[in-house]
Amino acid sequence: MIRPVAYAGYLVGGVLVGAPLSVGLLALGAVGAVLTPLLVGLPLLGLLALTGIPVGVVERWRLRQVDAPAATGPAAGSSRSPGDPHRTPDRPGLAAWAGLRFAEQATWRELAYAVLLAFVLWPLDLVVLAVVLGIPGAMIGAPVQLARLGGETRIAKLWLVDSYGTAFVCAACGFLLLLVLLWPLTLYGRGRAALARLLLTPRETEQRLAEVTESRARLVAAFEAERRRIERDLHDGAQQRLVALSMTLGLVRLDAPPELAGRLAAAHREADQVLGELRELIHGIHPQVLADYGLADAIADAADRSAVPVEVEVDLPRFSESVESAAYFAVREALANVGRHSGADRAWISAGCGEGDRRGRRLWVEVRDDGRGGAPRPGTRHTTGRGGSGLTGLADRLAVLDGTLTVDSPPGGPTVLRLEIPC
Repeated sequence: MIRPVAYAGYLVGGVLVGAPLSVGLLALGAVGAVLTPLLVGLPLLGLLALTGIPVGVVERWRLRQVDAPAATGPAAGSSRSPGDPHRTPDRPGLAAWAGLRFAEQATWRELAYAVLLAFVLWPLDLVVLAVVLGIPGAMIGAPVQLARLGGETRIAKLWLVDSYGTAFVCAACGFLLLLVLLWPLTLYGRGRAALARLLLTPRETEQRLAEVTESRARLVAAFEAERRRIERDLHDGAQQRLVALSMTLGLVRLDAPPELAGRLAAAHREADQVLGELRELIHGIHPQVLADYGLADAIADAADRSAVPVEVEVDLPRFSESVESAAYFAVREALANVGRHSGADRAWISAGCGEGDRRGRRLWVEVRDDGRGGAPRPGTRHTTGRGGSGLTGLADRLAVLDGTLTVDSPPGGPTVLRLEIPC
């Protein structure tokens, strides 16, 4: 008996939510359409597109209430309870929240459900409640109606009752009819809740994808933080000790006897060489120019260090650390490949941030050379056995940030490497 009562309450709630929702959607849509030529209506139409979000919150709460009686314990209830399908914005602010919501499929499914509820579902709920509860309820109340009106009464505008004997028979029949109709009511309620659950709850694949996306973002942030920590420890620790050692060896050489001067000079040169290698290693882990001045200057610095002359045409704003780091090391790897494998005489780097797909603005960087071409695509191997593992690693690194890496390198050249990262 608990389930029919729960589903009856669920349908009553659908009428109470759907009726005012239909009025609100019609009013908001009409006002937005009328004011659109004045541009005032555009925010209203945007607000109309987001009306499914609060409706989804209310409906998921109602689904949890109707699911609760079927649970045998906390675990059973939580396994059926619908969760929130929306992701958390990666930065604060209304613009970030709205941009993410407009890009999510869940927002449009919620809007579709809101329209369906406002103009189709709640009238059906009302009809079902009227048939299942209204007619049997009127029959059960026949004795009361007869006593109140006296003489005779017509039940549900259908049957004439003129005596208490007939009234009590009608009440008994109404009670039996109610018991019979509770099963169809439960079936309709289940179907109604299943439809809402289909549109409003996150699909398992979407939920897992959102979890993977968030975990990848956390891993990237942790990786960059660890990279910075290692760079800082090497800079402030090992490098300073080597500098002190080199200075000490230089001072000792001034007063050293001739038989030790050669050995001290060799040790001094070795310490300077190790110090230079350590500085290059620190620069490769996280160059200071990238942290201080941004991606544009860091790309120019990488071009200056390239074995092949490079022309740079870059005009970029600052981005998040993870985006700048991924783009910088992709450029570094591309220039290293140009120097090692391409046989090119020149290379060109261009970069910018422009409109991308529906996910928003994207940073793009293009590295081109005039070499012999034939570079492997990420994940492929040369016929000589040399694999494109470096490009594959870059593609994997960019994929963590939802970025892409494409390589166009026909035999004979030129080779064009292009990366795009959402910014």
